[in-house]
Formats: sequence, structure tokens, C-alpha cells
Amino acid sequence: MMDIIDDKQPYRNTPIIGDLIRTRPLAAAMGGEVLDVQLHELTDDGFHELEQALFHHKMIFLRDQHLNLDDQERLTLRFGDFGTDAYTKGLPGHPEIQPVIKEANTKSKMVFGGGWHTDSPFLAEPPSISILHGTEIPAYGGDTLWYNSVLAYEGLSSTMQSLLNHLRVHMSARNVVDSMRKVAQDTKGMAAMSDMDLDLDIESMVRGSIHPMVRKHPESGEVALYCDGVYAIGIDGMTDHEARPLLQWIVSHITQEIFTCRLRWEPHTVAIWDNRVCLHRAFNDYDGFRREMLRTTVKGEVPIPAFA
Repeated sequence: MMDIIDDKQPYRNTPIIGDLIRTRPLAAAMGGEVLDVQLHELTDDGFHELEQALFHHKMIFLRDQHLNLDDQERLTLRFGDFGTDAYTKGLPGHPEIQPVIKEANTKSKMVFGGGWHTDSPFLAEPPSISILHGTEIPAYGGDTLWYNSVLAYEGLSSTMQSLLNHLRVHMSARNVVDSMRKVAQDTKGMAAMSDMDLDLDIESMVRGSIHPMVRKHPESGEVALYCDGVYAIGIDGMTDHEARPLLQWIVSHITQEIFTCRLRWEPHTVAIWDNRVCLHRAFNDYDGFRREMLRTTVKGEVPIPAFA
């Protein structure tokens, strides 16, 4: 049994206390720190409470985790099957764990995750949950921001909700691929923006998928905007001239400060977030420091329209 404390506030991101899990909100809008838990030691009951904490806070994080590669794989599989990573190769012997690395001497105008986005929404079944383990962290910089797209939907007028409820958004990696090509000019190629081996199916990524602009969470039933600043390139049935300003406005709405939380990474911090109900963004502000993260994703479902 988990108790949500004083859950009558407008923001609703209140602490929760369970039999095995306690959380401390990171911000009013979303995010929560899970206290005094080692992920590799979770019982089934403890994992169930952790999952409920994730659905409540949208993003949860844990400090000082003793998590090896096998542990991270087992944790990921407790949420569901491994998801598809459309960009990078996995580690030798651990193909489902993707290293996200920037070396101290690498300077680039672009890093992975540098725009407001949800992970790989151009897939027919985008990842539901992402897990990121920070193994080497800069002395400062490299924070990550998340944005609560449930609150963003609730913050719309009823007129705007009615306008968006039945729209479908075209998610594609076209703009990312174009940016990578520009960055790669006169450098070592498509990997110039990072220190990772890339494995790209460019044709499929650019073709993308059409998803509901307003989707329903399959577990919590919450309704959220599904649109971002990186992959949302069009609206089904609209011309580019019509869709572009609407998409820009939606992203500017979702990414208001009132809907956000910000995580300062420390070594061996693990963050877990729900891609179905939030966007996130990384900062490229740590030149001169090495940063290494280990990422796994959980396979999601075809996004469910909130309004048929």
C-alpha cells in the first residue's frame, strides 16, 4: 500500500510513502528522488512500488547506486522487453546497453539529447521507459531537464484542447539527420558529434511514424500532449505552412518552466523516466570534462489516442 501525501494541490507532485519506497519531489511539476533504496536489491513488492512512484512523478532518480551491467539489464526487463535504440551500438556482450559518451577533448555544437524531445518517437512503437546510469560525471554542467506533458495538456484552454484532441503528428528524425550531416562536414563523419559508434537506419528514421497528438497512458490513464521540438515535423492533413507555427507553439507551451524539473547529475545516479508523458533535454555545457552514461530502453506500445 502506498500513500500519496496531500494529493489535492494543483501540481500533484507530492511525496509518496510506501511499505518499501519513499520519495522526495524534485520540483512542484514533476520528478522525485527515491530514498534509501538500492535498485539491484529490490524485491518484487519493492519494484511494484517503484513503478508506481515512476507513474506518479514521471521521472524518478536514485543516488549512489551499485549497479553493474547485468543489474541494469535485469532492472530494465522488470519494466518490459528491451526497446529499440535507433542511434547507437550496444556494449560488447551487452547489446541492449548503449553508451552515451562525450570525451573531455571533444568539442561539438551538438550533443545527443540537446533538444526538447521524447526518445525515438519516429518508431511505430516508441520506447515507453528510459533508464540512464551516470558512471562518469563532469564537475559541473551536463544537467538534464524534464517537462511534464500531462500538466501541459491540462494547462490548455478547452478550446485548444478540442483543436488538438484529434490531430495526428508526424514524428521523424529528418531534422536530426540533417543536423548531423552539417556537423559532420570536414570532420570524421556522422559520429563527429559524439564519441560513440553510430548504427543508423536513416531511411526508416526519416520516414518516421504518425502518432496521436494527444495520447492516453496505458497504465495511469493520464492524458498527455505528444509533441516535441526535435522529431515533430508535421501534422497529418495540414500543409507545412499550417502545421509549422502550431507545432512551434505547442512545444513552447510544453517547455514552460512551470512544467519542468532539473536534475544535477552525480556519479552513479540512475534516472528513470516515462517517455509517454514527458519531454527531456540535455545541456552541452561541459567541454573539458568527460561524461559517460549507460542507457537502456523499454519497448513501448503503439501510442493510444486519448480521444477516438
